[in-house]
Order: sequence, then structure tokens, then C-alpha cells
Amino acid sequence: MESWVEIVSAIFIYIGVIFLVISSVGIIRLPDFYIRMSAITKAATLGIGFIVTGITIYFNEVVIMNKSITIILFMLLTSPVAAHVIARAAFRNRVLFWEKTIIEEFKPYLKEHGAMPETNVDKADLPGKKQ
Repeated sequence: MESWVEIVSAIFIYIGVIFLVISSVGIIRLPDFYIRMSAITKAATLGIGFIVTGITIYFNEVVIMNKSITIILFMLLTSPVAAHVIARAAFRNRVLFWEKTIIEEFKPYLKEHGAMPETNVDKADLPGKKQ
């Protein structure tokens, strides 16, 4: 018979794997770069956090707990920052939004920088586009 520690550890690891699977499905199924980036960042961070927590519970040692806390804190600090930097670089390189994305608040800014889908903006408004 398995101990409670192993059962709880397995539950955490399975939850982490489910989040990672959701993240990978999001990469394939979601329509544009920005939405995919959001799915990857959130689901992968949670997935890795649950897996590392499950490993920590299973081994139940101070050294592993310290390393696990360090890994989780590092992921929580760096993952959102990295996603923001990558998304901003994509925006500056004019990666277009999905046509059904609601961007009413940012329309003037996006028109100015030429990052709106061409279906919503006249081609004359986009830099580098000729009529």
C-alpha cells in the first residue's frame, strides 16, 4: 500500500502534467501569437510549479525544498517578464493581431504603429503599404 506522501505527490505531479498538456494544446489550437503566448506563460508556469511541488513533497528533504522554492520563485519572476518582452518584440515587428481580437482601447496607438489587422484599417494607414 502506498503512503499518503506518495499519493499527494502524485496528485501534484499529475495536475502539473495536465497544465503542461493544456499549454501544448494552446500552442496548436489558439489563433494568434499573442493569445498563444498568454496560454504558454500561464499554463507552463503553473504546470512546472505543481510538478516541482510534487517532487518536493515526495522527497521531503530540506535541500530539495530549498531548490524547489528557488525554482518556483525564479519561474514566477522570469516567466511573465520574458513573455512581455517577447510579445513586445513581436508587436514592434508588426506581428498582427487575430482579426477577432477586441482592441478598441488601443486602436489609435495600433493605427499609429501599424499593428492592426489589415481588414480593420485602410491599407494607406499602414506604414510600408502602398495603395
